[in-house]
Amino acid sequence: MLISAYDSIFAREVPIRRKVEERLAAWRQSANRKPLIVMGARQVGKTYSLLRFGEASYANVVHVDFAENERMAAIFEGSIDPRRIVALLSERMGVRIVPGETLVVFDEVQRCPEAIASLKYFCEQAPDYHVVAAGSLLGITVRQRNALFPVGKVDMLMMRPLDFEEYLWALGRDNLAALVREACAGMERFPLHDDAMELYYRYLLVGGMPEAVSRWVESRQMEDVRSVQRAVSTGYVVDIAQYTAGLDAAMVLSVWQSLPRQLAKENTKFQYARIRTGARSKDYAPCIEWLRDVGLVETVAHITDAARPLSAFAEPQNFKLYLLDTGLLSALYNATMADVMPAQDKAATFRGALAENYVAQQLAAAGVEAYYWGTASKSEVEFVYESKSGAVVPLEVKSGKNVGAKSARAFARKYEVPCMVRVSAKNFGSEGGVMGVPLYAAHALDELSL
Repeated sequence: MLISAYDSIFAREVPIRRKVEERLAAWRQSANRKPLIVMGARQVGKTYSLLRFGEASYANVVHVDFAENERMAAIFEGSIDPRRIVALLSERMGVRIVPGETLVVFDEVQRCPEAIASLKYFCEQAPDYHVVAAGSLLGITVRQRNALFPVGKVDMLMMRPLDFEEYLWALGRDNLAALVREACAGMERFPLHDDAMELYYRYLLVGGMPEAVSRWVESRQMEDVRSVQRAVSTGYVVDIAQYTAGLDAAMVLSVWQSLPRQLAKENTKFQYARIRTGARSKDYAPCIEWLRDVGLVETVAHITDAARPLSAFAEPQNFKLYLLDTGLLSALYNATMADVMPAQDKAATFRGALAENYVAQQLAAAGVEAYYWGTASKSEVEFVYESKSGAVVPLEVKSGKNVGAKSARAFARKYEVPCMVRVSAKNFGSEGGVMGVPLYAAHALDELSL
C-alpha cells in the first residue's frame, strides 16, 4: 500500500523494469543496512523505481515528497530524533510505520536539509527502520552544505537513464537481451546481429529517459518521444536558471549548450574556446562542476600512463564531457533514423559523436570508471578502464564497420597491453589481440574474459 499524494506514479501503462531494483533488494536484506541515499538527475526514474520496489517488497510505503508538500518540512524542525520523526509522520500520514514492514521515502530531500541530517540518527539510533532519501539536486546540496551530510552513516546509490539492456526489457525483448550477454561472454558471432543493430540505432534516438522510452513503446512515434525529450531538456534549463546559486546561470547554460558542438568535432576533448572566444577554465570550471553534481554530464579524464590504478595518472584538467543520455543528445541534433544509419556517410562525424556518447552512457550505467588516452600525434583511445580482473583495457569506438583500431594498437604496443576491445557495427569476433564487440553489447563488456 502506497501512502502518498503521488499515487499516480503507477499510472504509466508501460512498466519500466530497472537494474536498480536488484540493488535495492540487496540493500533491504543487508545485515549492515544503513539509510539509503539515491542520487541522479531529474527524470531518470528515481521516484518510480523506489515506489515500485516499495510496493513489491513492503507491506506499505510512506512517501514524503518535500516538493509536493512543503508542510512536511515542519516535522523536522527542532529535534530530529528519529522516533519522534516516525511518530509525527505516522500521525500526519495516517499510517503505522513498522520497522521492516514499512519503507519510508524522503523525496526531493534536498529541499529539507534537516531530513538529510536526520539520516545519521536513523543509522545510529533507529537502524531497524527502512529509510530511503532521493533527490535530483542532492549533489549541489552535499557540496554547499557539507556539514549536514551524514558521512559514513548512509549507503549511496546513483541512478542514471536506462541502459540499452533495460531498453530491451522495456520493449519486451528480454530473451534477446539474454542472448546478447551469452554471445558476449563466449565471443560468438550473433545470428540476430542485424536485428540487434537496428534496435541500437533506434536507441540512439529514443535514449534511456524513462518517459521517452515509455512513450516510444506506447506509440512508436518519434515525434511523441521528441516532445518528451524537449520537455526534459527545458526542465534542465529551468534548473540551471533557478539553482545555480553563486554561479552565473548564463555561463552554466553556455557550457550545457556547447556540448553538442564539443562532441561533434573530430577531437572530442572538451575545449573552453568552443564555449566562446577567450573562455578560460578558471571561469567555467565551477559551471562544469555544477553540471556534474546534478548528474547532467559524465566526465572522462585523460590519463598519462596505463599503470594501475588508472586514477593515479588522471589529468582532471584534460577531460571529455558526455551528456547523461544519448537520446537527449540526438534530440539536440534533431537527428532522424536516416542520420544514424551507417549508409549515410554525410553524417559520419555526427554518428561518431552519438556512438561515443552512447558507450560512455553504457559504461557509466555499469559503474565503470572510464578514462581516455591520447598522444601529441593525435592518436587517441576513446576509453580506458580496468576490468574486473584488474586488467587495463583500451576501448576504441567506431560507429560503422571501418575498424582499423590503430590508436588502440599504438596504446597496446606502448604499454604492452595484451588485449584491446573495439566496439563497432561489426559482429562479435576476435583477431590479432582485438576483441570485437558490437555496439549493442557495450553494456555487457563486463562479460568479457580480460
